[in-house]
Amino acid sequence: MDLIGAISALRAECAKLDAAIAQFELLTGSGSSRAPVRRSTRGRKSMRAAERREVSDRMKKYWASRRKGEM
Repeated sequence: MDLIGAISALRAECAKLDAAIAQFELLTGSGSSRAPVRRSTRGRKSMRAAERREVSDRMKKYWASRRKGEM
């Protein structure tokens, strides 16, 4: 096999490997050529400490008013 033949054989093998890699990436969803997947914005929202404190104070007032109304 001459040098030009070896190069063309390697290029053909490289094309086959690229096609196989692309197929595997499609199956696993990890393709780098794909557009980035948008994550859903649904779910739990984390609160900062100040927000948790505000909710806590508001709920304490709520339950205090409920206890006063029952007695």
